[in-house]
Amino acid sequence: MDMCSREKAVENAAASVEMEGFHVDEETKIMCERLLKGEITYDEYLAFVLQSLTVTA
Repeated sequence: MDMCSREKAVENAAASVEMEGFHVDEETKIMCERLLKGEITYDEYLAFVLQSLTVTA
């Protein structure tokens, strides 16, 4: 998948999520692109997402 296709895929996915009322921040988009490039594993991406959802008091 070339860079333009990856970026478009991430933007389309983010738009879909945002249509459901959620927000996708830039860091999450960057991590998703890194996953699509093969720079990180799915487990690393999932750990990032779960950590970003953690709320601390």
